[in-house]
Amino acid sequence: MNAVLAPTPADAPTSGAHKRPHVTVRGLYKSFAGAPLYTDFNLDLPRGKIVSIFGPNGCGKSTLMNMIAGLIPLDKGEILFDGKTLKETKIGYVFQNYRDALFPWITARDNIAYPLRRQGMKEAEVQARVDELIALFEIRFDLARYPYELSGGQQQTVCIMRSLAPRPEIMFLDEPFSALDFEMTLFIREKLQEAHVATGTTMVIVSHDLEDAVFLADEILLLTRRPTSIAEIVPFTLPRPRVPESMADPEFVRVKSRTLEVFRREMKA
Repeated sequence: MNAVLAPTPADAPTSGAHKRPHVTVRGLYKSFAGAPLYTDFNLDLPRGKIVSIFGPNGCGKSTLMNMIAGLIPLDKGEILFDGKTLKETKIGYVFQNYRDALFPWITARDNIAYPLRRQGMKEAEVQARVDELIALFEIRFDLARYPYELSGGQQQTVCIMRSLAPRPEIMFLDEPFSALDFEMTLFIREKLQEAHVATGTTMVIVSHDLEDAVFLADEILLLTRRPTSIAEIVPFTLPRPRVPESMADPEFVRVKSRTLEVFRREMKA
Protein backbone atom coordinates (compact mmCIF):
# COMPACT_ATOMS: atom_id res chain seq x y z
CA MET A 1 0.00 0.00 0.00
CA ASN A 2 1.35 3.42 -0.96
CA ALA A 3 -0.45 6.52 0.26
CA VAL A 4 0.03 10.26 0.08
CA LEU A 5 -1.06 12.67 2.81
CA ALA A 6 -2.43 15.27 0.42
CA PRO A 7 -3.81 13.44 -2.65
CA THR A 8 -5.33 15.15 -5.66
CA PRO A 9 -9.04 16.06 -5.51
CA ALA A 10 -9.82 13.04 -7.65
CA ASP A 11 -8.63 10.84 -4.81
CA ALA A 12 -9.85 10.88 -1.23
CA PRO A 13 -9.37 14.56 -0.34
CA THR A 14 -7.89 15.73 2.93
CA SER A 15 -7.60 19.13 4.53
CA GLY A 16 -4.93 21.24 2.83
CA ALA A 17 -5.05 19.10 -0.33
CA HIS A 18 -5.62 22.18 -2.51
CA LYS A 19 -2.58 24.01 -1.14
CA ARG A 20 1.07 23.54 -1.94
CA PRO A 21 2.52 21.25 0.76
CA HIS A 22 5.30 22.45 3.02
CA VAL A 23 7.16 19.13 3.05
CA THR A 24 7.20 16.54 0.28
CA VAL A 25 8.54 13.02 0.74
CA ARG A 26 8.92 10.91 -2.38
CA GLY A 27 10.06 7.34 -2.92
CA LEU A 28 11.29 6.86 0.66
CA TYR A 29 12.97 3.55 1.44
CA LYS A 30 14.34 2.53 4.84
CA SER A 31 15.26 -0.85 6.27
CA PHE A 32 16.96 -2.09 9.41
CA ALA A 33 18.99 -5.31 9.47
CA GLY A 34 17.54 -6.20 6.08
CA ALA A 35 13.93 -5.85 7.25
CA PRO A 36 12.02 -3.19 5.30
CA LEU A 37 10.39 -0.43 7.33
CA TYR A 38 9.38 2.03 4.57
CA THR A 39 9.20 1.08 0.89
CA ASP A 40 8.35 3.64 -1.80
CA PHE A 41 6.68 5.83 0.83
CA ASN A 42 5.20 9.18 -0.27
CA LEU A 43 3.95 11.94 1.98
CA ASP A 44 2.90 15.61 1.84
CA LEU A 45 2.85 17.69 5.01
CA PRO A 46 0.63 20.79 4.93
CA ARG A 47 2.00 24.25 5.57
CA GLY A 48 1.31 26.04 8.85
CA LYS A 49 -0.52 23.09 10.41
CA ILE A 50 0.13 20.76 13.34
CA VAL A 51 0.37 17.13 12.21
CA SER A 52 0.64 14.34 14.74
CA ILE A 53 1.99 10.90 13.84
CA PHE A 54 0.36 7.92 15.51
CA GLY A 55 0.42 4.18 14.96
CA PRO A 56 1.24 0.73 16.35
CA ASN A 57 4.47 0.11 18.25
CA GLY A 58 7.38 -0.52 15.92
CA CYS A 59 5.78 1.10 12.87
CA GLY A 60 8.49 3.77 12.72
CA LYS A 61 6.76 6.93 13.92
CA SER A 62 9.89 8.53 15.35
CA THR A 63 12.01 7.09 12.54
CA LEU A 64 9.83 8.83 9.96
CA MET A 65 10.03 12.15 11.74
CA ASN A 66 13.77 11.81 12.28
CA MET A 67 14.37 11.03 8.61
CA ILE A 68 12.45 14.15 7.65
CA ALA A 69 14.43 16.15 10.23
CA GLY A 70 17.72 14.75 8.94
CA LEU A 71 18.67 12.84 12.08
CA ILE A 72 18.43 9.41 10.40
CA PRO A 73 19.73 8.84 6.86
CA LEU A 74 17.47 7.59 4.09
CA ASP A 75 18.29 4.44 2.16
CA LYS A 76 16.62 5.99 -0.85
CA GLY A 77 14.23 8.80 -1.64
CA GLU A 78 13.91 12.57 -1.57
CA ILE A 79 12.62 15.02 1.04
CA LEU A 80 12.12 18.69 0.18
CA PHE A 81 10.92 21.71 2.13
CA ASP A 82 9.17 24.17 -0.19
CA GLY A 83 11.36 22.69 -2.90
CA LYS A 84 14.51 23.25 -0.81
CA THR A 85 16.86 20.75 0.76
CA LEU A 86 17.17 20.30 4.50
CA LYS A 87 20.45 22.26 4.52
CA GLU A 88 18.59 25.24 3.10
CA THR A 89 15.80 24.99 5.69
CA LYS A 90 15.69 26.24 9.28
CA ILE A 91 14.19 23.61 11.56
CA GLY A 92 13.58 23.25 15.28
CA TYR A 93 13.62 20.00 17.24
CA VAL A 94 12.35 19.13 20.72
CA PHE A 95 13.82 15.85 21.94
CA GLN A 96 11.93 13.41 24.12
CA ASN A 97 14.73 13.25 26.69
CA TYR A 98 14.91 16.90 27.68
CA ARG A 99 17.37 16.17 30.51
CA ASP A 100 20.01 15.16 27.97
CA ALA A 101 19.03 17.82 25.43
CA LEU A 102 19.93 20.84 27.58
CA PHE A 103 23.49 21.95 28.29
CA PRO A 104 23.94 21.52 32.07
CA TRP A 105 26.92 23.90 32.33
CA ILE A 106 25.01 27.01 31.18
CA THR A 107 21.87 28.63 32.57
CA ALA A 108 18.38 28.01 31.24
CA ARG A 109 18.37 31.47 29.66
CA ASP A 110 21.68 30.81 27.94
CA ASN A 111 20.31 27.49 26.67
CA ILE A 112 17.46 29.37 24.99
CA ALA A 113 19.91 31.90 23.56
CA TYR A 114 22.39 29.28 22.36
CA PRO A 115 21.12 28.77 18.77
CA LEU A 116 20.84 32.52 18.27
CA ARG A 117 24.44 33.08 19.29
CA ARG A 118 25.52 30.16 17.11
CA GLN A 119 24.04 31.86 14.06
CA GLY A 120 25.89 35.08 14.89
CA MET A 121 23.02 37.27 16.07
CA LYS A 122 23.99 40.45 17.89
CA GLU A 123 23.72 40.17 21.66
CA ALA A 124 21.06 42.89 21.97
CA GLU A 125 18.92 41.01 19.44
CA VAL A 126 19.55 37.73 21.27
CA GLN A 127 18.30 39.18 24.55
CA ALA A 128 15.29 40.77 22.86
CA ARG A 129 14.29 37.45 21.28
CA VAL A 130 14.68 35.59 24.58
CA ASP A 131 12.58 38.23 26.34
CA GLU A 132 9.94 37.85 23.63
CA LEU A 133 9.74 34.11 24.31
CA ILE A 134 9.64 34.67 28.07
CA ALA A 135 6.61 36.91 27.55
CA LEU A 136 4.94 34.42 25.18
CA PHE A 137 5.38 31.53 27.60
CA GLU A 138 4.63 33.67 30.67
CA ILE A 139 7.69 32.27 32.43
CA ARG A 140 7.53 32.58 36.21
CA PHE A 141 10.54 30.44 37.15
CA ASP A 142 14.12 31.67 37.35
CA LEU A 143 15.92 31.28 34.02
CA ALA A 144 19.20 32.21 35.71
CA ARG A 145 19.20 28.72 37.22
CA TYR A 146 20.90 25.73 35.64
CA PRO A 147 18.80 23.00 33.97
CA TYR A 148 19.41 20.47 36.75
CA GLU A 149 17.92 22.96 39.21
CA LEU A 150 14.60 23.00 37.33
CA SER A 151 11.67 20.60 37.35
CA GLY A 152 11.09 18.29 34.41
CA GLY A 153 8.27 20.44 33.09
CA GLN A 154 10.39 23.56 33.37
CA GLN A 155 13.24 21.86 31.49
CA GLN A 156 10.89 20.82 28.70
CA THR A 157 9.57 24.38 28.50
CA VAL A 158 13.14 25.64 28.07
CA CYS A 159 13.71 23.05 25.31
CA ILE A 160 10.63 24.25 23.43
CA MET A 161 11.63 27.90 23.82
CA ARG A 162 15.14 27.10 22.55
CA SER A 163 13.67 25.31 19.54
CA LEU A 164 11.45 28.29 18.72
CA ALA A 165 14.15 30.91 19.31
CA PRO A 166 15.61 30.93 15.74
CA ARG A 167 12.08 31.17 14.23
CA PRO A 168 12.16 27.78 12.48
CA GLU A 169 10.16 27.10 9.35
CA ILE A 170 9.17 23.69 10.72
CA MET A 171 9.38 22.28 14.22
CA PHE A 172 9.61 18.61 15.21
CA LEU A 173 8.54 17.37 18.64
CA ASP A 174 9.31 13.81 19.76
CA GLU A 175 7.00 12.74 22.58
CA PRO A 176 6.97 16.21 24.18
CA PHE A 177 4.53 15.21 26.94
CA SER A 178 5.76 11.71 27.79
CA ALA A 179 7.66 12.65 30.96
CA LEU A 180 5.36 15.43 32.17
CA ASP A 181 2.70 15.37 34.86
CA PHE A 182 -0.83 16.36 33.85
CA GLU A 183 -0.53 19.94 35.09
CA MET A 184 2.58 20.56 32.97
CA THR A 185 1.01 18.74 30.00
CA LEU A 186 -1.89 21.20 30.08
CA PHE A 187 0.55 24.11 30.31
CA ILE A 188 2.70 22.94 27.40
CA ARG A 189 -0.38 22.22 25.27
CA GLU A 190 -1.57 25.78 25.88
CA LYS A 191 1.80 27.38 25.11
CA LEU A 192 2.42 25.32 21.97
CA GLN A 193 -0.93 26.46 20.63
CA GLU A 194 -0.12 30.08 21.43
CA ALA A 195 3.29 29.74 19.76
CA HIS A 196 1.69 28.13 16.71
CA VAL A 197 -0.93 30.85 16.38
CA ALA A 198 1.68 33.56 16.87
CA THR A 199 4.22 32.19 14.39
CA GLY A 200 2.33 29.94 11.94
CA THR A 201 5.18 27.43 12.24
CA THR A 202 4.50 24.00 10.76
CA MET A 203 4.73 21.45 13.58
CA VAL A 204 5.12 17.67 13.49
CA ILE A 205 4.50 15.76 16.71
CA VAL A 206 5.14 12.09 17.42
CA SER A 207 3.09 10.68 20.27
CA HIS A 208 2.37 7.28 21.78
CA ASP A 209 -0.63 8.71 23.65
CA LEU A 210 -3.91 8.85 21.75
CA GLU A 211 -5.24 11.91 23.56
CA ASP A 212 -2.03 13.86 22.98
CA ALA A 213 -1.99 12.82 19.32
CA VAL A 214 -5.48 14.22 18.76
CA PHE A 215 -5.62 17.26 21.04
CA LEU A 216 -3.17 19.59 19.28
CA ALA A 217 -3.43 18.27 15.75
CA ASP A 218 -4.99 19.69 12.63
CA GLU A 219 -4.39 16.28 11.05
CA ILE A 220 -3.58 12.91 12.61
CA LEU A 221 -1.36 10.81 10.36
CA LEU A 222 -2.14 7.17 11.16
CA LEU A 223 0.42 4.59 10.12
CA THR A 224 0.12 0.86 9.48
CA ARG A 225 2.31 -1.94 10.74
CA ARG A 226 5.58 -2.47 8.89
CA PRO A 227 6.35 -2.27 6.07
CA THR A 228 4.74 1.00 6.99
CA SER A 229 2.32 2.98 4.87
CA ILE A 230 -0.41 5.50 5.63
CA ALA A 231 -3.53 3.93 7.06
CA GLU A 232 -5.60 7.10 7.14
CA ILE A 233 -5.37 10.84 7.71
CA VAL A 234 -7.98 12.10 10.15
CA PRO A 235 -8.61 15.87 10.09
CA PHE A 236 -9.48 17.67 13.33
CA THR A 237 -10.97 21.12 12.79
CA LEU A 238 -12.00 22.12 16.32
CA PRO A 239 -11.15 25.84 16.64
CA ARG A 240 -8.28 27.05 18.81
CA PRO A 241 -7.58 27.69 21.56
CA ARG A 242 -8.35 24.15 22.66
CA VAL A 243 -8.70 23.99 26.41
CA PRO A 244 -9.02 21.02 28.79
CA GLU A 245 -12.79 21.21 28.45
CA SER A 246 -12.37 20.64 24.70
CA MET A 247 -11.83 16.96 25.47
CA ALA A 248 -15.59 16.74 26.18
CA ASP A 249 -16.48 18.44 22.89
CA PRO A 250 -18.41 16.09 20.54
CA GLU A 251 -15.92 16.75 17.73
CA PHE A 252 -12.96 15.76 19.92
CA VAL A 253 -14.81 12.63 21.02
CA ARG A 254 -15.65 11.77 17.40
CA VAL A 255 -12.10 12.27 16.09
CA LYS A 256 -10.56 10.39 19.01
CA SER A 257 -13.00 7.52 18.43
CA ARG A 258 -12.18 7.39 14.71
CA THR A 259 -8.46 7.48 15.43
CA LEU A 260 -8.81 4.64 17.93
CA GLU A 261 -10.87 2.63 15.43
CA VAL A 262 -8.16 2.89 12.76
CA PHE A 263 -5.42 2.18 15.29
CA ARG A 264 -7.13 -0.98 16.54
CA ARG A 265 -7.69 -2.13 12.96
CA GLU A 266 -4.01 -1.75 12.21
CA MET A 267 -3.02 -3.53 15.43
CA LYS A 268 -4.98 -6.58 14.26
CA ALA A 269 -3.73 -6.44 10.67
